[in-house]
Amino acid sequence: MEFGKKHMPEDPLVQTVWNIYDAVPPILQSLGKIKNPWPNVDAHSGALLVHYDMKEYEFYTVLFGVSRSLGVLASLCWDRALNFPLERPKSVTNDLVKKWLDGKDEIWGE
Repeated sequence: MEFGKKHMPEDPLVQTVWNIYDAVPPILQSLGKIKNPWPNVDAHSGALLVHYDMKEYEFYTVLFGVSRSLGVLASLCWDRALNFPLERPKSVTNDLVKKWLDGKDEIWGE
């Protein structure tokens, strides 16, 4: 979060995002009902794209999708190159789902 404050002090939109990062999580934490009060990692991406003059808003979702796809692809390439098993976070087996439906187990480990 220091990046925007340090390197983009003249940009009011970026500064607004950083101010929200500073102000909102403590308020949400004080409610006591929220596990993770921090914004999604992509919460500031729109402000950064505007800062760098990417104002074609209809492409934001495309950029998001492409960036995520490249990350997944890189992970899969490394898994294959190093002969690692494919990673599937939070994947569950059929047996685990059956146990969960019977009330015998928790799927997400809560």
